[in-house]
Amino acid sequence: MTGRWPGDASRHALLTVAEMQEADRRAVASGISEDVLMERAGAAVAKAAMKRLPSGRIVVLSGPGGNGGDGYVAARILADRGWPVRVCALRPDAMTGATRRMAELWTGETAAVTAACVSDADLVVDALFGAGLSRDLDPSLAAMFAGIRVPVIAVDMPSGIDGDTGWIRGGAVSAQATVTFCRRKPGHVLMPGRRLCGDVAIADIGIGDSIVAAISPGVVCNTPALWRDRWPWPSLDAHKHARGHLVVLGGSLESSGASRLAAAAGLRAGAGLVTCAMPRAALLAHAVHHTAVMNHAFAGSGDFAELMAAGHVHAGVLGPGAGTGSGTRDLVVAALAAGKPLVLDADALTAFRECRQDLFDRIHERCVLTPHTGEFRRLFHWTGDRLRDVAGAAAEAGCVVLLKGPDTTIADRHGRLAVNANGSPFLATAGSGDVLAGIIGGLLAQGTPPLDAAMMGCWLHAEAGGRCTPGLVAEDLADRMVPVLAELHD
Repeated sequence: MTGRWPGDASRHALLTVAEMQEADRRAVASGISEDVLMERAGAAVAKAAMKRLPSGRIVVLSGPGGNGGDGYVAARILADRGWPVRVCALRPDAMTGATRRMAELWTGETAAVTAACVSDADLVVDALFGAGLSRDLDPSLAAMFAGIRVPVIAVDMPSGIDGDTGWIRGGAVSAQATVTFCRRKPGHVLMPGRRLCGDVAIADIGIGDSIVAAISPGVVCNTPALWRDRWPWPSLDAHKHARGHLVVLGGSLESSGASRLAAAAGLRAGAGLVTCAMPRAALLAHAVHHTAVMNHAFAGSGDFAELMAAGHVHAGVLGPGAGTGSGTRDLVVAALAAGKPLVLDADALTAFRECRQDLFDRIHERCVLTPHTGEFRRLFHWTGDRLRDVAGAAAEAGCVVLLKGPDTTIADRHGRLAVNANGSPFLATAGSGDVLAGIIGGLLAQGTPPLDAAMMGCWLHAEAGGRCTPGLVAEDLADRMVPVLAELHD
């Protein structure tokens, strides 16, 4: 499913369940015993519980696997520190290895997992299943989880969440906080798992960075540490033409606002010149709004092709407000023929819903596609497994694909995957995606490689949105980018 990131990206890896199991195996092979790893994990959970509950009764739900062993360790430490603790065990007869050894060290109150076992708790530690759950929960457990009304500390992953996909498996615990180990898992940042994890803390239990790097993880959490040193800041002797010329395709008079938002964002992202190209009937609408953005009225796809092929044009953004008919398809084909880096968004994708192969036959590796879920499903296979689906789409299209959402997911044609985790719910507003397309286009115009441009643009867009107050509209975003850019530069 995935390509591999270089070793220095491993600090920001999102380890799949299989990769985490391999990290555990390598740690044990290096000389750290399974018991020591479990003791350290349980101690981190106990610390989180004590922080959340200065006093009160704690119920630890322990399963038969490694998570249950972490739960027994946490229970023992909490009891030693004076908290009243009860362990409610699920299938204790199935415990083996370190989990059984930790259970044998527990001498406190023990009961079976039942619907009533958490009724007198002030805090619940969920150590039932962790990230490796790959089947639906028993309905009785799902009902018990739904009835919990006190804070929950989840061990590794709230029970019921698939660690690789973030899917809910028949029901799930809603945690106030989650303590995971070594690295986060995809399920911590993919919806709906992200929503149910609460605050996620990563505990160091002794699995070193070199062990993770040796696994060569395929998924990372998008962060400036991955690309900050490649941001296209202007040199001391820069001039506007050296900073790149971005062309944004404008649509009809009625939908001209979308391309104006993209154009303004491209300027803010650092493009030295931005031109909006639109049908002549829409020229006045653009001209009365634009100040720093230039305007170019074209007569048809041939005229637009000449503009995109011009040596002074470095990149394009097509789709926002363009319309979904054959005219848009012709303009996209014309732009692709020029071979310049392109962002294809919104209508530029939907226009090919009945002839998707025509688009894929022309797309080149310098493109970035930025669909939302509906647009994605019109062109690509959709299972709901975002990592697998986006990786497959990028391989099929042969370019970078960015699937927008609260858990925006990015893949290149080699299968390298990144998930954005700094998004804000206030970005769910008209025009927000147009701004994102413009930011990425502005970065492409400056010579930024497509995967970097997608990751940089997505993080910047989300960070700017996160700094806006309720009431955010898309027009606010370009201005809010300024302090974020200043911090990146400094």
